[in-house]
Amino acid sequence: MVLQNSEKSSAVKPTKARYVVALLMVSVIAINYLDRTVMSAAAPAMMKDLNIGPSEMGYIMSMFFFSYALCQIPSGWLADKLGQKMCLAIAVLWWSVATALTAGARSVSHLISARLFMGMGESGVYPCNAGICAKWFPDNERGKVAALFDSGSKFGTAFTMPFVTWMVVTYGWQLPFIISGSIGLVWIIAWLAYYNDPERSKFINSVELNYIRSHQAKKEGIDTIQPMKWYQLLKYRNVRAMCLGFFCLNYAIYFFVTWFPTYLVHDRGLQMTTMGWLAMLPPLSGVLVQWFGGWFTDHTYKTTGNLTRARKINLVAGMFIATSVAFAGLIESTAAIMALLCFSYAGLAFAGAALWSLPGDVAPRNMTSVLGGIQNCAGNIGGILGPIITGYIITSAGNFIPALVLSGIACLIGALSYGLGMKELKPIKVS
Repeated sequence: MVLQNSEKSSAVKPTKARYVVALLMVSVIAINYLDRTVMSAAAPAMMKDLNIGPSEMGYIMSMFFFSYALCQIPSGWLADKLGQKMCLAIAVLWWSVATALTAGARSVSHLISARLFMGMGESGVYPCNAGICAKWFPDNERGKVAALFDSGSKFGTAFTMPFVTWMVVTYGWQLPFIISGSIGLVWIIAWLAYYNDPERSKFINSVELNYIRSHQAKKEGIDTIQPMKWYQLLKYRNVRAMCLGFFCLNYAIYFFVTWFPTYLVHDRGLQMTTMGWLAMLPPLSGVLVQWFGGWFTDHTYKTTGNLTRARKINLVAGMFIATSVAFAGLIESTAAIMALLCFSYAGLAFAGAALWSLPGDVAPRNMTSVLGGIQNCAGNIGGILGPIITGYIITSAGNFIPALVLSGIACLIGALSYGLGMKELKPIKVS
């Protein structure tokens, strides 16, 4: 009888609860980027309707990144201390309301207030996802999962463009903010109904839980004890290199999130509807490359056993490829320029597949969310500076060429930071 029970127990198949969690993670990032990208897609119409100039619009766009960056570390700390479940639900509710309220803005000050409020809410999503990834997935799946959930940013950016530009042309720029703000409320219901930490989840069995924990270098989330203060993480070289590299990557990628639609209308002379379809091509190419990059970094880790090599190949090669954005201003053909920008964006996506694996690779136990917040805070300083600098460049130079060159230089610096600045990747040990 004992033998029969033992055989029956060994035959139990693992549940697949972590894959449902991954689906919730990618969908919340897609909603996150849908909401934040509405502004860039609607910017040409808003600037005309509200009589806003390029420099003012640059400040409006950057205000989101100001509060977003400022709240990253508190959001990560709260997620690690209080749990990702409620922190992420509150964050989605917060930014969804802020997105919908943007439709009522009638001045520059109104728009700045709405973007500041929205940035505070959205600051919780990536630190929470980093912590969830560390709790729910074994180390040898982290690259694929990080690539999957971060690819939601490309989905959100890509499908926003034609959808929002159609609504702007047909109904005005206010309606997209109301509709996109409502989508997050549906996600919250699904999230609260399904998610819990692995040890508390009713959807996971012991076989899947044992598989996850047995393939982790650190057993994340079993307790909430943090071995150091958050600011002590900054004394580690790998953390500083992560921050500089992400700053450079974000400086480049947020050109696509903020000014890219205006670039297509202003410098390339495209109509709004045509712009909407073309603007989705770089992020769509990024989705496919990021999925490949997630598989590639995990495959390299499995075959070589060298985590540092597995992550660095993605990060350094991807950032070098992305430097090609600097040559965009030298090309006349619209088809050729789109091909080059897709190539550059694909490089950023290939790097991004490994980038969001780093907090789980490097952080001490129960500090993955806060390290993700530190990395994202530094990265989004690039989001603050990029729109402002680009706005001034357009005003002074009359075109985007110097701004594109500057983005290419940022990518080169990022590649050097990841290649030379980061050393062996392993969890920080605290005595």
